[in-house]
Amino acid sequence: MKLILFGATGSLGRTVLTGALAAGHDLRAFTRSPDKLAGFSHDHLEIYPGDVLDVAAVRSAVRGRDAVLCTLGDGRAGTVRAAGTQNILEAMQSTGVERLLCQSTLGMGDSYGNLNFLWKHILFGWYLKRVFTDHTKQEDCVMQSHTAYTLIRSSAFTDGPAGGAYKVDFPGSYRDLTLKISRADVATFMLAQLDNVAYVRRAVSISC
Repeated sequence: MKLILFGATGSLGRTVLTGALAAGHDLRAFTRSPDKLAGFSHDHLEIYPGDVLDVAAVRSAVRGRDAVLCTLGDGRAGTVRAAGTQNILEAMQSTGVERLLCQSTLGMGDSYGNLNFLWKHILFGWYLKRVFTDHTKQEDCVMQSHTAYTLIRSSAFTDGPAGGAYKVDFPGSYRDLTLKISRADVATFMLAQLDNVAYVRRAVSISC
C-alpha cells in the first residue's frame, strides 16, 4: 500500500515508519527536518521535505497515496497537531485520498473517564493543558471531516517491545489500566487498521 506519514521524526513516527517498511508498504515520510531521518534507508522509503503548515506542500505530498498516517507531535507552540491535521484533511479532500489513521491521546471525549487524578488534574489539567487543547481541536476537525478516519487514543508511551497485551475499545468508565503502552504496540495497532474496517469513523482507546 502507498502510505504517507506525517510526524515521521517523532518517537512514535519513527516506530511507525520502521513497522510500515517491515510490512512491505511503500512509505513517503513527510518532514520539515529530513536530516533527522538520515539514518533511514530503504528501497520503499521516500523522504519528502515539507512543512505540514504549508497546505500546498501537504497537498502535493498526499496526492497518489492510498492512506495517510498522522503522528504529529507537540511542536511549535503546541498548535501544530490541530493546524497541521486541518491541512492534511484539506489535502485529502482535494486529492481524493480517503483513509486516515491519526494518533490521538487517551483522555479525549468519553475516554476522559479512564484517566486518574494525576492525569486529569495535574498533567492535562495544568502541566500539559496546551497539549490537551491541541488534541481536542485535532479530534474535532477529524470528526467533522468526510474522511474514513480512525482516531487512536493511546495512553502514555513506554519504550518496551510490542507485547500485544493491551486493552482495546474499552468504555470511558473502565479504570483498570496502567495508563501506559509501548510505542511499538501503538505502531503495530495503527498499521493493522489499514486492513480493518471495524473502527472506521470512530475513536478507539488503547492502553495497558
